[in-house]
Amino acid sequence: MNMIDKAVNQPLAGKKALVVGIANEASIAWGCAKAFRELGAELAVTYLNEKAKPHVQPLAEQLEAPLFLPLDVSQPGQLEAVFENIQRSWGQLDILVHSIAFAPKDDLQGGLLHCSAEGFGKAIDVSCHSFIRMAKLAVPLMPEGGSMFAMSYYGANKVVPNYNVMGPVKAALEASCRYLAYELGPQGIRVHAISPGPLKTRAASGLKDFDALLHETETRAPLGQLVDIMDVGYTCAYMATPYARHLSGNTVYVDGGANIMG
Repeated sequence: MNMIDKAVNQPLAGKKALVVGIANEASIAWGCAKAFRELGAELAVTYLNEKAKPHVQPLAEQLEAPLFLPLDVSQPGQLEAVFENIQRSWGQLDILVHSIAFAPKDDLQGGLLHCSAEGFGKAIDVSCHSFIRMAKLAVPLMPEGGSMFAMSYYGANKVVPNYNVMGPVKAALEASCRYLAYELGPQGIRVHAISPGPLKTRAASGLKDFDALLHETETRAPLGQLVDIMDVGYTCAYMATPYARHLSGNTVYVDGGANIMG
């Protein structure tokens, strides 16, 4: 493959990407990691804990990821350790994907009115503020610019029954992406919220009547199909390439057009 072919077929060649949130082969983060690797990027992959490690390690091996690191953002020091490893091994970072979210089950399923302060705080910390903390640690590794992505959902902007506390939390995440895009733009760092249509991920399994939501979305979407994790992954991969160099601060819907329907 000559240099021109490589630039066209692997526009992320030489780029370093950190993908946070792979739990299994159904994870949105897995689709992102696969797409980045296909376009030539080198991967750093994290796993939540020792219980999750056996499920994620084979996927990291498929990606030929040289960095495979534990990361529970609620545990002090783990996030810093990940970026210290990246600094020692690579000395740079070009792409960051934050694809994690959490709310305690009772607070998630009990409706917003009954969500406890502790549960709301936990949801915000893991699902939103951890992205801001990652961004702060990533910036020194992006002296020549880079791309950051966080995963949102339609329920951030419109009421989706049973989405409950995650609606306000994802709205905060989308606003955080816009403000980070503003603050980091002068440094050539682009920030986007990605809003996929509903997908059968482990995180979605905690939502009540999720199968009905899938059917309703498929029926409403102009393209008449549900999206999959690779649709999301390829969107992020494109947004990370030079082809999207002047795009920043967007909430990008990957949902077959479902979001435009009343």
